[in-house]
Amino acid sequence: MTGIYLLGGAQTDFARNWAREGLDVYAMFRETLESAVQDAAIDPARIEVGHVGNFVGDLFCGQGLINGFFGHVYPELADLPTSRHEAACASGSIAMLSAMRDIEAGHYGVAAVLGLELMRNVDGKTGAEYLGAATWHGVENTGCDFPWPFMFDRIAQEYDARYGLRHEHLARIGEINFNNARSNPHAQTRDWSFPEGCFSEDDKLNPVIEGCVRKLDCGQITDGAACVILANEAVAREHAVRQGLRLQDIPRIKGWGHRSAPLLLERKLALSADHPLLFPHAAKAMQEAIGRAGFTKLEDLDGLETHDCFTVTEYMAIDHSTLTAPGESWKAIEEGVIEKDGRFPINPSGGLIGLGHPVGATGVRMALDCARQVSGRAGAMQVNGAENMVTFNLGGSTTTCVSLVVGVGA
Repeated sequence: MTGIYLLGGAQTDFARNWAREGLDVYAMFRETLESAVQDAAIDPARIEVGHVGNFVGDLFCGQGLINGFFGHVYPELADLPTSRHEAACASGSIAMLSAMRDIEAGHYGVAAVLGLELMRNVDGKTGAEYLGAATWHGVENTGCDFPWPFMFDRIAQEYDARYGLRHEHLARIGEINFNNARSNPHAQTRDWSFPEGCFSEDDKLNPVIEGCVRKLDCGQITDGAACVILANEAVAREHAVRQGLRLQDIPRIKGWGHRSAPLLLERKLALSADHPLLFPHAAKAMQEAIGRAGFTKLEDLDGLETHDCFTVTEYMAIDHSTLTAPGESWKAIEEGVIEKDGRFPINPSGGLIGLGHPVGATGVRMALDCARQVSGRAGAMQVNGAENMVTFNLGGSTTTCVSLVVGVGA
């Protein structure tokens, strides 16, 4: 790969409710872009192209063409070439890939990638309906109140049918991610309290949402944004000199993987009926990212920021990443492998469950958190000795899957 470096970035506090503050999606865009430019220590005029990841701004806040905001934040960006990208929960990662292609092709030297979603301005049921746009409308999950808990309960059912699945393992994933979020100053749940027994199957403390999916198995409806400034090697060298760094100290995207699948969940499961994994295309995305980064196996890396919109989603990522054999994700959970001080930490940020999930921002946020980890800037979330991290971000019922390896050094 051509060198693609992350000069800096920013994310909002995911605990904020922007509508209650009387602020709109533009205020979120502006604050995040300005903070990212400051963190990257660049002149905004150096930005040559802008990419925005956003899923359903049209529904939640009646706003499309969000990529047109760049020129309102900085007058010098008034004629900036920009694009908006939609791939449900993977929208931010698709924006990242698009900016990477621009840089690799030599079209531009510096790109701003901003993912955002404003979702807490409507009630929960309305929000769930809007987010259901990433299913096949009118064909699947009809007759349920909450489309995505319904869909991921179906995935849990499939795991149970193929391998067996125990609630205690899913509950432990949620508990780990909520605990990790306590150390994240941007996490939506960092100050939440959890009464004893709430991670059990107690219907009062942890009520059922759909099927086997309980309240604490679910990621959070979240407002928020994340932005990264990407640059080619020439610009990164200049940046390193200005900051008193070596080029190899600046995080870069070492590898990428991108796979898609048919929209319908049942079609995906039918295609994998004779395969050891539920979603082999998801595994390919991670394997390709690791291979393109020059590594031979997952354990050559130092940790994973993965999609955990529900606990079963992370359960799936564990065996699909090859951390365990298919259907044996429970072993990594029981052995403490995935904990922050474990052999292979997963979601030291708190993930979507603990940190929060502003849909269009998640893929960008994952890359930013990995960049902070490998450059030793993760604060209380820091994984000791982290030099290379991998992301796994999905949209829909794994319809779009993207993985990035972010690291420092050679």
